[in-house]
Amino acid sequence: MPFIESKNSNATPVKIFYQDLGEGKPVVLIHGWPLNSNSWEYQLNELPAHGLRVIAYDRRGFGKSDKPWGNYDYNTLASDLNALLEELDLRDVTLVGFSMAGGEVIRYLTNYGSNRIAKFALVSSIIPFMLKTDDNPEGVPQEQFDEFEAALKDDRPKFLTTFGKQFYGDSLLSPSVSSEILNWTQMMALEGSGKATLECLKSFSTTDFRNELSSIKIPALIIHGEDDKTVPIKTAGEQAARLLPDAEYLVYEGAPHGLLITEKEKLTADLIDFITKY
Repeated sequence: MPFIESKNSNATPVKIFYQDLGEGKPVVLIHGWPLNSNSWEYQLNELPAHGLRVIAYDRRGFGKSDKPWGNYDYNTLASDLNALLEELDLRDVTLVGFSMAGGEVIRYLTNYGSNRIAKFALVSSIIPFMLKTDDNPEGVPQEQFDEFEAALKDDRPKFLTTFGKQFYGDSLLSPSVSSEILNWTQMMALEGSGKATLECLKSFSTTDFRNELSSIKIPALIIHGEDDKTVPIKTAGEQAARLLPDAEYLVYEGAPHGLLITEKEKLTADLIDFITKY
């Protein structure tokens, strides 16, 4: 299996697992919390068929990557992305960050610049700032994240079962995905370490990216589901579109958070169009 080694200051090097499929212009897919690169399965099957080289990796602490005890802040996560881009010597890259991974995309561009990056897409992303504060009234209250943390510590499998249904907008009266998809999502989530799941929750709920967006000048695409209950569109998508006024902004009517599956054909077509049109 392919791995790269990410070295952060004096910390022990961390092995990052990645998938590398197809040939052509490179696209790096970065998965959401608390899953792994396999969550991009449909896109990994389709994008290479359109003349693209597609790389997807497991965030540290998840999937087949190493699971260190600490260092899950966005500077460290962005350095893992940088290590991947350097090791594979990727250039003219399109970065695609889903949910939590919007943070890796923006922090990478802040810390390392855009010399290797042609454009980026934020899908159901947490950008720019998730937490409700006096100057961010559309954010999610701290109490909700505290409840998530307590539930994860008490019974992680139970929490993830409920979270998976919300992720896809699934309900008994209106099922959006099969029970098999829910089980598959649960298995991916349980592959992550409990510690990494908690630490990444803290990172994406408290990191404020608002001041970082103004310096980004490369083409961007923002895609968000209108009915996203996991990362509400008013908290993230709408604010990101205001702070990145030149970005293309697509709202998927009535769609939930898990667009990778529930809107897979539309999402993949929109990504291909964005990546290849200029």
